[in-house]
Amino acid sequence: MNADKLTKWGTLAANVGVLIGLALVLAELNQNRTVMRAQIRHELSASIVDMLHTEAAYPQLADILRRAEDGEMLTPTEQLQFNRRTNALLRYWEDVHYQYRLGLYDRSEFEAHRRVWAVSFASTQQVRSYWCAVREWYSPEFSAEMDRALGDKPC
Repeated sequence: MNADKLTKWGTLAANVGVLIGLALVLAELNQNRTVMRAQIRHELSASIVDMLHTEAAYPQLADILRRAEDGEMLTPTEQLQFNRRTNALLRYWEDVHYQYRLGLYDRSEFEAHRRVWAVSFASTQQVRSYWCAVREWYSPEFSAEMDRALGDKPC
């Protein structure tokens, strides 16, 4: 009878040990998720800061962007620069959208991005036109999101 009780106590202790181990693994996974979210947020922030810095550091590019925003004509070379910069911006936005869909980007931050997208499409006809020309290059989920940002003036 003592051996039977000892076996039961040993089994109980082993099961408690397994539960404690599982709890520690879950805590570690949660901590890793938090770190991953912070890294992703930092990388996204660094990407947009680099893009904004480039616009600020190169007056010629800033002039192209201002002229495009004002609806002025661009030379073929300037149009290429505008298109490449706009494509980089759209790829950044697509990454933000993807990270949000994965649950790695906060809803409040994502909503702020949505507002920026709508303002960008509303304020610069060339961004809207470029998007309409290249929307098939992007994921269907992101394309649908951008189409919503276009508002009542779809492609």
